[in-house]
Amino acid sequence: MATRSFNLVIAVDGPAASGKGTIAKAIARHYGLPHMDTGALYRAVGLAVLRRGGSPADAGVAEAAARALDLSLLEDHALRDAATSEAASGVAVHPGVRQALFDLQRSFAAQPGGAVLDGRDIGTVIAPDAVAKLFVTASDAVRSTRRQAELASRGEIRGFDEVLADLRRRDARDSDRDAAPLAQAADAALLDTSDLAIDAAVQRAVALVEQRIGAMRERG
Repeated sequence: MATRSFNLVIAVDGPAASGKGTIAKAIARHYGLPHMDTGALYRAVGLAVLRRGGSPADAGVAEAAARALDLSLLEDHALRDAATSEAASGVAVHPGVRQALFDLQRSFAAQPGGAVLDGRDIGTVIAPDAVAKLFVTASDAVRSTRRQAELASRGEIRGFDEVLADLRRRDARDSDRDAAPLAQAADAALLDTSDLAIDAAVQRAVALVEQRIGAMRERG
């Protein structure tokens, strides 16, 4: 692969179950870059709060958990549980939590060579100067089907309507929060994966990134 004269930072944002995590990992492999699932950081904070018997709605408790975060929780089997995901969305509304995790994410994005980060505020807050930004989305019905299948693979059997309601509640919380809400960056390319198989979605994502890299090289 040709040597780049710039750090290739790629920001991948989008709502839950849109496919952004899978796409971000594939992009990272394609370009030989390190990858960070920033949502896992918030899930780890949410899990820490739950295990302490606290409430994700308590800003003080959530911020304390974020500042004392044990990164070994990123490997915990409970990180992807529905309760942890819900707690993650709850703690993420607190500015103190986001600030506690801000430097960690920024440092990861700034490493030599570049990086791929996925989350909900990467292109708008964490890496606003990223070379390429993608906003990955899918219809509510498709995202709910994916999420239902993911839960079932871990033994959590939940009805479609329940999963759909949970996703919409999280979408509203993530989009309406004051601290770094979920939003498509003005210069992010939109990638709707509703009708795309994963291989096709990844190919499209790489093509969009290549367009941004080409534009960067043209600017010198």
